[in-house]
Amino acid sequence: MAAPASATSSLALINNFSSSSSSSTASSSKLPSLSPRIIRAFAPNSSSVPAPSRFVLKRSHRLIASPSRIFLLLRRFPSAASSGGVVLSSAFDCLFAFLTSVALSASLILTDVAPASAFVITSPRKLQSDELATVRLFQENTPSVVYITNLAARQDAFTLDVLEVPQGSGSGFVWDTKGHIVTNYHVIRGASDLRVTLADQATYEAQVVGFDQDKDVAVLSIDAPKEKLRPIPVGISSDLLVGQKVYAIGNPFGLDHTLTTGVISGLRREISSAATGRPIQDVIQTDAAINPGNSGGPLLDSSGSLIGINTAIYSPSGASSGVGFSIPVDTVSGIVEQIVKFGRVTRPILGIKFAPDQSVEQLGVSGVLVLDAPPNGPAGKAGLQSTKRDAYGRLVLGDIITSVNGKKVTNGSDLYRILDQCKVGETVTVEVLRGDHKEKLPVVLEPKPDES
Repeated sequence: MAAPASATSSLALINNFSSSSSSSTASSSKLPSLSPRIIRAFAPNSSSVPAPSRFVLKRSHRLIASPSRIFLLLRRFPSAASSGGVVLSSAFDCLFAFLTSVALSASLILTDVAPASAFVITSPRKLQSDELATVRLFQENTPSVVYITNLAARQDAFTLDVLEVPQGSGSGFVWDTKGHIVTNYHVIRGASDLRVTLADQATYEAQVVGFDQDKDVAVLSIDAPKEKLRPIPVGISSDLLVGQKVYAIGNPFGLDHTLTTGVISGLRREISSAATGRPIQDVIQTDAAINPGNSGGPLLDSSGSLIGINTAIYSPSGASSGVGFSIPVDTVSGIVEQIVKFGRVTRPILGIKFAPDQSVEQLGVSGVLVLDAPPNGPAGKAGLQSTKRDAYGRLVLGDIITSVNGKKVTNGSDLYRILDQCKVGETVTVEVLRGDHKEKLPVVLEPKPDES
């Protein structure tokens, strides 16, 4: 005797999920309709949705029995329902459902499936090839980038205690396994103490090895285990092209290890050193976002090699405006090697002070006007004449440098660019305009005085 239609027993529910038994149609016709999503998930044999003949969940090529297969297996046992035994039938149905759940739980336990992994199928995030390359570049180079904190000594006005307070922060990168860290000079300027934080958040006291104010480069040293130091791959900047992709990693506004991307917007730009005002030539211009805190961080090419040090931005507001500048790595490498080896940069000088370019332009001449050439300097020893006043107070112009070693000099930047290509002790031929005639004078270049 079948159970009444009002009794939505577990057996009737089972019959509704399995269409293999045609005799269960009448019993299940009055049951609430199930959503198509549930049917697709649990009723592979439903006539409304085609499904594969074997509906199992797989994990590591091991099979897990589906509920419908367990239901059909248990249904092979003889029914305990008897005539007039509605209560007995309901009790059997409850026992049947209980055994079904136990069997399903046992199958999951025996197959050693992680919780919910058999039911929730998550596909791995699909990234484009260029995205994967960017992610890989960031993961491989992040351990080479460090966070630098500039601490300054301040005296409390009431207690007169001397305290160290942070006065700025910046970025840097690991140069070698000996603990040398490269950054911008303006990042460490005026610091009484420096701290370097590595990618694993380990912090070390840093010592200044040396710096070059004219090129805004500084080298620090930390006492860290070699296994924690991952030097950054050093590339070249002589073959860069406008339009190629670049990546900047740094700590803008104290947010450590931030990646920004862009392209090379221009090459051979010129900016002034933040410390001395001396021009820095062949600077890389990029539209990769560079903000306060990015200074000293690396600029990388698409292969993950260092091509420059992020040093300045052009922005009225102080935030990134899409015009950033980086010192080329070819310039940085030579400076760092000298600092590591000698503790300072031995850059040749003429030993003169010259007038601003605007003043020379007003005179209608082209070149560098010598204002002062001390007698004990290279130019003074060679006989270059300074600007002075005569006995009547009239201004007598000094020599105007028009070329060095045959290379034309039109302004101070040209002079600096030529001297950067020379070495200490080298003799150069300086052509000057003296009065209404030109003269050529040999000058032996001397090293720049130690600024450390």
